[in-house]
Amino acid sequence: MVFSVLAHVDVILGFAIFILTIFYKFEVPSVLGFLVTGMLIGPYGLGILNGGQNMELNAELGIVFLLFTIGVDLSLKELWKMKTAVMAGGILQILFTTALTFVVCTELGFSPATSVFIGFLISLSSTAIVLKVLQDRNEVYTPHGKTSLAILIFQDLAIVPLILITPILAGSSVSFEGALPNIFFKGSLIILVFILSAKFLVPYIFYHVGKTGSKQLFFVSVVFICLSAAIFTSSIGLSLALGAFLAGIIISGSQYSHQAMGNILPLKDMFMSFFFVSIGMLLDIGYLLDHLPLLILATISLIVIKLIAGVGVTFLLGSPLRTTILTGFALSQVGEFSFVLSRLGLEYSLLTEETYQAFLAVSIITMGVTPFVINASYRPAEFIVKKASSTAFGMKLVQGIYSEPLDAEEQAEPQITDHLIIVGFGFSGKTVSKAAKAADIPYIIIEMNPETVQQEKKKGEKIQYGDATFGAVLEHAGIKNARVLVIGISDAAVTRKIVEKAKELNPNICVIAKVRDLQEMKRLNAVGADEIIPEEYETSVEIFVRLLEKYLVPREDIEKMVNDVRAHGYRRLRKLVVDTGIDSGFSIKDGLPGIDIQIQKVGRGSDFDGKTLADLEFRKKHGVTVLSVRRSSDMFYTPNGDFLLQANDACILLGKPEELYGVRKFFESVRG
Repeated sequence: MVFSVLAHVDVILGFAIFILTIFYKFEVPSVLGFLVTGMLIGPYGLGILNGGQNMELNAELGIVFLLFTIGVDLSLKELWKMKTAVMAGGILQILFTTALTFVVCTELGFSPATSVFIGFLISLSSTAIVLKVLQDRNEVYTPHGKTSLAILIFQDLAIVPLILITPILAGSSVSFEGALPNIFFKGSLIILVFILSAKFLVPYIFYHVGKTGSKQLFFVSVVFICLSAAIFTSSIGLSLALGAFLAGIIISGSQYSHQAMGNILPLKDMFMSFFFVSIGMLLDIGYLLDHLPLLILATISLIVIKLIAGVGVTFLLGSPLRTTILTGFALSQVGEFSFVLSRLGLEYSLLTEETYQAFLAVSIITMGVTPFVINASYRPAEFIVKKASSTAFGMKLVQGIYSEPLDAEEQAEPQITDHLIIVGFGFSGKTVSKAAKAADIPYIIIEMNPETVQQEKKKGEKIQYGDATFGAVLEHAGIKNARVLVIGISDAAVTRKIVEKAKELNPNICVIAKVRDLQEMKRLNAVGADEIIPEEYETSVEIFVRLLEKYLVPREDIEKMVNDVRAHGYRRLRKLVVDTGIDSGFSIKDGLPGIDIQIQKVGRGSDFDGKTLADLEFRKKHGVTVLSVRRSSDMFYTPNGDFLLQANDACILLGKPEELYGVRKFFESVRG
């Protein structure tokens, strides 16, 4: 018996390694690899394994640990911040998809209960695959990425009530009335037990286990709590997965959640692989090949239904047209939890064996094509947006249904010149706006989240709603009279479009953009970005600083080395672009090796405060040249020797890095 179990696991792991290695080279999601593994070694494939109790147990444990990790990873505070997109978007998406599926299925001759149940199955999307594709594209934090994530979170949570509804749906014509009091009693009992556990039992267990300092004991405790909760809900007639999910919720609100997650993840990954393999083993390959044209038609129909539902829901949330289209495509597949629910539907006779096989085949096909669908969705999205923006009504759709009142408010915005435009009010945008405010630099923010715009306008922030890829939005922000444009968003494709449009409207504007990886620098240089800040590079610089601090290197030396790294590092990065044949333009640092430009502010009471340039003899005493001086909003170019420096004057200096560093102390304010 022991040998049988080990051989069972060994065969699965061996084939999974082989298939996943191939899939990895073609960037196909691992979930699909496990499904194909099951199809290959199952009774309908090579017939090496036939499922059995061992496989059923592993699959059940996979579901339990998956729901447990979702519960632990669920931050109720973060969920509350996204409440509109999560609750409204998630509920509407499931209702819309179920309603559309219900209409189609009833026309095909399915019973109302089965039609609703199939709608539930189709409404769920694949969190694992969608997030993997978005992460690969660095688009998790883009508008369509965040919207997709919010709806996916709700779908993951919705599996719990859907599991509870399924038995009622199956026997609604017979025992629906008696089921409601029964569910109410069980629900009340669960709530009572889990409140007491969250308040007293779980903190008590983890406190005393944590005092021992034993990682093994903590791990055993986490597994014990997870399985105990699952067994408890199962013992009163509910699912194992529900108990595991609630146990995760209890732990998520405690200080032990991160440690618990770290302990349970290896188990979850292992048993979830068995779950997907078991699903693949259930798919009849002969059925798939015999009905391939019909299944492909069903797959296309399913994607269209989910696309319509996703686009409609995202549009109702007030998102711009591009975001609605990309979100609809991202959610157009069937998800992992649909497999969990489908097995329950087969058990309660909501699905026949043939319908179940058809569902498995269509689901696996949709999951397989998802990366290709998402990657191909950008061209049609751009085409539709371009066509729609040609009319006034279309422009309203492009910008989102909440754009009109916000734009009306913006008409009263005062005209400014020589200002800064900030695109995106995330962490980068907020940091830049604070710096601009501190330096008395006039600025305007462009943001696509209507809630953020309304909240920040109440605080007195100079912010307007709009999509900066459109010339009308940039013109309204005064792009033709602006000096600098800072783009702080995470969507690389949108960033390139904004740079192109900005340079088209104002060729002289300085565009500063951030990128997540170095590969994007070439594309941004090609479209005219003046300064590109790669996040990967800045992260490595910060690690470099912390490293030097640990080795007790003086702060002055650290700053000098960091300045040198940034200057030479960025220059080398730009040289990579030049080597590819792209002209990045003349840079004073490239044209005059060893020369740098810095801006120093005259401190109140400093050595330079109240003295003329002739008195200070910058070139003779310090080896630097004063190119210009900015005083408030006035600029003095090539000032004469009798120019009198005053506190807060910003001097633009030219010289060698070491000399610029040496003169800095003479600018500093005298501290009393």
